[in-house]
Amino acid sequence: MRMPAILVLTAVCSLAVGDHVAAQGGDQAPKTFASAADVEAMINKAKSERKADQANFIQPIVRLAPYNANLEYRVAGIETPATQHEAEAELIFVVDGAGTLISGGKLTEEKRTNPTNLAGKDVEGGASQRIAKGDYAFIPENTPHSFRKTEGRLVIMSIHMPRGGK
Repeated sequence: MRMPAILVLTAVCSLAVGDHVAAQGGDQAPKTFASAADVEAMINKAKSERKADQANFIQPIVRLAPYNANLEYRVAGIETPATQHEAEAELIFVVDGAGTLISGGKLTEEKRTNPTNLAGKDVEGGASQRIAKGDYAFIPENTPHSFRKTEGRLVIMSIHMPRGGK
């Protein structure tokens, strides 16, 4: 008798998770593992496929709605727009390279890119921190930030964490 109850409970939980994923725009299947070799292949892909004027080449590493860990690849000489995520915090891990992270302050030439994100040309009045391979940074929600002065290349893993996990 316990086995049918467990099966029913499992089915209900599966449907609930599926509904939650669909509600979060989780139309992509979860990917819960990436090896070091997978990440190295992604870096090589970014190096070879990034267009000469492309500021940031982004690829998903792993995903499980509502969370995504992305690999971001930047090179010296091309600045990425400053951003501000109004409803999610961002955890950064530097996979390779170095550059400067500016956070806080105010976006300059601010414009809305979607309902919960702003972009700007730069960050005015923020705190600058040199970041390099192995470093971590946490950017609270609603905090302007940008990556500047890339030294050769800057490869980061960014994890966007929606408020309340929603």
